[in-house]
Amino acid sequence: MIEMTTHSNTVMDKHTRVSGATRSPGERAWAQFKRTRRGYWSLIIIMTLFMLSLIAEVLSNDKPLIVRYNNDWYFPVISNPAETVYGGDFDAPTDYFDPFIREQLGKGDNFAIFPINPYHHSTLNYFAKAPNPAPPSKDNWLGTDDRGRDLFARLLYGFRVSMLFAFALTITGTILGIVIGAVQGFFAGKVDITVQRFMEIWGSMPELYLLIIFSALFQPSVLILLVLLSLFGWMGLSDYVRAEFLRNRQLDYVRAARALGLSNWQIIIKHVLPNSMTPVVTFLPFRMSAAILSLTSLDFLGLGVPPGTPSLGELLSQGKSNIDAWWISLSTFAVLVITLLLLTFMGDALRDALDPRHLSSKEQE
Repeated sequence: MIEMTTHSNTVMDKHTRVSGATRSPGERAWAQFKRTRRGYWSLIIIMTLFMLSLIAEVLSNDKPLIVRYNNDWYFPVISNPAETVYGGDFDAPTDYFDPFIREQLGKGDNFAIFPINPYHHSTLNYFAKAPNPAPPSKDNWLGTDDRGRDLFARLLYGFRVSMLFAFALTITGTILGIVIGAVQGFFAGKVDITVQRFMEIWGSMPELYLLIIFSALFQPSVLILLVLLSLFGWMGLSDYVRAEFLRNRQLDYVRAARALGLSNWQIIIKHVLPNSMTPVVTFLPFRMSAAILSLTSLDFLGLGVPPGTPSLGELLSQGKSNIDAWWISLSTFAVLVITLLLLTFMGDALRDALDPRHLSSKEQE
């Protein structure tokens, strides 16, 4: 009986080792990432929040999703009809907070289906019951800001702006960092020294002063902000890519590729780059955190997105100016902390998943 049990355990151990060996490195890394529950659930939560923010117009808007009026159907979220359609006097976009419009939509078989939160990020409710900034209430779940705009809507749309900006800045900075770091590390020698001297000069330029100068010369724009931050955001990552290329260019598989007659760019793209992506992937969540913090800080100083654009930094600035309106600072700070915390947990899980020593120890277990 003991011999049969030992034999079955041996067969199971062999099967486990074989199945682990047949999986690709990406599959093993993903399995390890899922095993780190904190990072895995952080990924699910932040992607769910981001997807919800992408449909913010459906969740929070001052225009109805569907309107039925005199047996005709309208979709104001997509195309807002003029007030004259509902019996009004003005040929202008309909204001659905107008008591007359509300009365018209309540007659007979007419009806309107509003989003869960019936406020857009730019909505000014002139029929509010409390002075602004108003505390949380049944009408405004998180209260209003100093202009009477719904705080929940501002946070929802501001979170979307921050995430999209972070994605764009991370992608551009990552591409620049990979290209420049790969050229440095692979060709080394004079190319490496020249680029390093250029990076030392470029990195010593006062980034904040440049932002102040450009904000004075040009109209505030997300595109200008993205370009300026991208010009400086690639240097940190390029150092890690350069180090990986300097190490991998000396390995046997690169020499074998040279012997087979492959060009330098074929070796870089097909062989060295895939084996040098570990620091790039590991740093992606942390780079997104840094991008969100940069945008928030610049908006707090008034150097970020154009006025009127929903922004976490602008809400923090309002909270500083309105100390008594504690709900503005508290809710904005909570959204910012939760977002950065989730990204940090994801980064830690990615680091463990892509660490070869961590993977090997887990497989031995």
